[in-house]
Amino acid sequence: MLYKNIIQWISQRKNYVLGTSIAIAVILAGFLLVNKGTHPSNSNHSTETKLDTIPKKISLFFVGDMMGHKPMIDAAKQGTTEEYVYEHWFQYIKEHVSSYDLAIANLEVTLAGAPYSGYPLFCSPDSYAKAIMETGFKFLITANNHSQDKGKKGLERTLDVLDTLKFMHTGTFKNKADRDKLYPYLWETNGAQIAFLNYSYGTNGIAVTPPNIVNLIDTAIMRKDIKKAKEKGADFIITTIHWGDEYQRKENTYQDKLAQWMADLGVDAIIGMHPHVIQPLKIIHPKNNPKKNVPVAFSLGNFISNQRDRYKNGGIGVELNLEIVAGKITWNDWGYYPFWVQLGGKPRGYYVIPVSSWEKNPSKYNLTSTEELQIKEFAMDTRDLLKEAKELFFPEK
Repeated sequence: MLYKNIIQWISQRKNYVLGTSIAIAVILAGFLLVNKGTHPSNSNHSTETKLDTIPKKISLFFVGDMMGHKPMIDAAKQGTTEEYVYEHWFQYIKEHVSSYDLAIANLEVTLAGAPYSGYPLFCSPDSYAKAIMETGFKFLITANNHSQDKGKKGLERTLDVLDTLKFMHTGTFKNKADRDKLYPYLWETNGAQIAFLNYSYGTNGIAVTPPNIVNLIDTAIMRKDIKKAKEKGADFIITTIHWGDEYQRKENTYQDKLAQWMADLGVDAIIGMHPHVIQPLKIIHPKNNPKKNVPVAFSLGNFISNQRDRYKNGGIGVELNLEIVAGKITWNDWGYYPFWVQLGGKPRGYYVIPVSSWEKNPSKYNLTSTEELQIKEFAMDTRDLLKEAKELFFPEK
């Protein structure tokens, strides 16, 4: 109202143009006085600061051993052709896996090219890896006891295939220069960095051919790797590790001690594979920071394999949820999904079936009475073993 009166007063004077100019100047001065401190650059800075405090979510999904037994290769083969098709094996989980920011699996075969073979020297068709990629898995860990099954050619060709398919991967390397450059693997997301480490207890007695490298469990080397991850700016460190006793449903003393050692050095989460059966999920605490929670999955079991015995015919997927606030990553929540593997179906294959989805909608999967008993047994065994952990239930659309 004040500004309006000024304009009216000045406009009544003879020097109308000059008066109007003065009025505009007064209005601008008043506007700047009232809005002092709201310069556009200050306003943007304030907005950025507020946005920086809003938590950004990161969802990770880990599964265990992606095996390639000979019957699996035979089931994927299309008649008398040399075509091998795997995509339908993962049809029930594809949409769910693809929903994560990053899904990670243990590739426990080589991609050395034909002829293909199963146990004890695993070599699967390249199309197996392609199907894993198309399912939604973007990161494969490659250091395990079968990394060296096909020697130098197998290790190097596997890496070449994964690179061609645009996989993120770590654990094995063609030479020291590659390891120095690429390890620890740092994944940047929303302005923060997650470091992935990967180690194996061994390579089944097959010597690694120089200059190739398979990351083995060696605490002197691991200590340097953890330190390097921190120096390179890692905000969160995850170790995926091939360890433990095969077919034992409880972790051994060595696993316990090594997990504690890693936590004490600053590893933030530990995901284990190898025993081919599920082992417990636990929370441990660094000795120098007892309030910090470090999730440890000792073994995720078989995600897909030809092993049909009790405890071996399935595995779990672990969901790990993180938050980024002001550039820092904190662990938020985790849980597990049980998966059972059906051998059969049409077309014949090895189908990964979410247990909770089958329980909710059994007609979708059309299992035989024998298969129903097996999946029920697997569900009971898994839930009994992991009763202290949180089970997650597969979303139904």
